[in-house]
Amino acid sequence: MIKPFDFYFDFVSPYSFLAHKEIRKIENKENIKIRYNPVLLGGLHNLHGIKAPAFIPAKAKHMIRDCKLIAERKNIKFKFNSYFPIKSLNLMRGVLVAEEDNIKNFYIDNIFNTIWQDGLNMNDEIIIEKVLKNLSVNPKTFTLRSTSSLIKDTLRKKTNEAYQKGIFGAPTYVVNNKIFWGQDRIEFALNEAGK
Repeated sequence: MIKPFDFYFDFVSPYSFLAHKEIRKIENKENIKIRYNPVLLGGLHNLHGIKAPAFIPAKAKHMIRDCKLIAERKNIKFKFNSYFPIKSLNLMRGVLVAEEDNIKNFYIDNIFNTIWQDGLNMNDEIIIEKVLKNLSVNPKTFTLRSTSSLIKDTLRKKTNEAYQKGIFGAPTYVVNNKIFWGQDRIEFALNEAGK
């Protein structure tokens, strides 16, 4: 039996999206629940003093092609967002609000799809409002709650806790206190979770 384990993600990361799609397939097939942990990827990078691959020209040059290759191989509908990088701070805070409202999975699925399948500009407040309305959420109330000091502090705390565990990027899986970093490490995480 495969026990539940942790998945650390940020909407800004196309690799988190690809991992998320694999997780949803696995959850259905194996009838397990993988715990989604929102973190602010930029905050993690700052804490570790590292740069995201997207901001390292030699890596950035290959990132779009790499993501497309993975998506094709895994049969995942994917479109690299032309508005990248997406400012994900409020979207990640929204995960915490959605959790309070018992729509966490619904919210995560839709925000990921909006960014990495539909290619919408989620840096634009008007588009974010429309997306939230389509989720049957009151955009003004939702946004107000996501900017409350409690939600801000919670996301900061989750990011700091991830840093203290040694997590430095997204996606990351944590199973039995072991870290598996990268979209292509899901099988290793599953093997560990089955022990």
